[in-house]
Amino acid sequence: MSNKIKVLVIDDSAVVRGVLKEIIESNTDLEVVGQAPDPILARELIKQLDPDVLTLDVEMPRMNGLEFLEKLMRLRPMPVVMVSASTARGSEVTLKALELGAVDFINKPRIGAREALSEQAYEIGEKLRAAARARVRRHAPREPAATAPRPLPGQFQGGCDRLVFVGSSTGGTEALKELLSRMPASSPPLLITQHMPESFTHSFAQRLNGLSAMTVKEAAHNERILPGHAYVAPGHSHLLVRKNGAQYFTELSKAEPVNRHRPSVDVLFHSAAESVGGNALGVIMTGMGKDGAQGMLAMRQAGAYTIAQDEASCVVFGMPKAAIELGAATEVSPLPEIAGRILDRLGRRG
Repeated sequence: MSNKIKVLVIDDSAVVRGVLKEIIESNTDLEVVGQAPDPILARELIKQLDPDVLTLDVEMPRMNGLEFLEKLMRLRPMPVVMVSASTARGSEVTLKALELGAVDFINKPRIGAREALSEQAYEIGEKLRAAARARVRRHAPREPAATAPRPLPGQFQGGCDRLVFVGSSTGGTEALKELLSRMPASSPPLLITQHMPESFTHSFAQRLNGLSAMTVKEAAHNERILPGHAYVAPGHSHLLVRKNGAQYFTELSKAEPVNRHRPSVDVLFHSAAESVGGNALGVIMTGMGKDGAQGMLAMRQAGAYTIAQDEASCVVFGMPKAAIELGAATEVSPLPEIAGRILDRLGRRG
């Protein structure tokens, strides 16, 4: 009996289906057990083949991918990796898919499908493996306004001598929504690195801004870091912090990827250790791989308090696990409690 991860590919393009199959099966532990041109056929193949993970396109005949995903996560939750277009509309649709319960996404190439997708072979393999191990939860229909977490009570006075640094990857879009929706408007500044392509980070920051009492924006180069603001690393650059006198400023860098990522959590955290030291607080949340573990250890050694998300509340426990095993985490906390732990450590009043 095969121990390979079973993948069902759902895409209306026969070319893309063929290329995905070729790339997926270039990984010896992955196997495409079926292909479907639309969700109606996919529904039958899921019953017949019992795949471990799906790849799902959005624009398809008979039923679009989002409608299918919503029904699937409500009736038969399973790991789904979206195949997304690298456009403004593509990013919006993909962010919606992550809200509906998709584990992750891969970018569909605009031109030269075979060549462009082949370049993504490593990433596709890694994301499918992580998705197959992910904790997938049933998504019931709900009214967002009625269930959105409210900001926790707390008032902070003075400037921004305390800074919070947050790193996340797979599952991080929803984890960051949970965290930021609980932070009060007066919170000390947050600097965030979430592994995400550059076509997504602006839309993602805007979406977080609409859910948070804080002002959330995509970070620009050489911005003064202000209380009540959260800065999301753009998908094209590492985000660092630089101190000038009593003030802190953002710094963007197009240096080489670290741990295969740009932006990299390790780069952000090492910068925090060097420039902020004991006035920093570090948080590492759900994500595959180990990006951020060494940087968080450097933060802790520089006197910072550090929090890792616990396994039970992670979609993928890779990054927090690596940090915990390295001794980089001062404490381990469930996702719903992380905002409160940050605020308590920073000395909230009220």
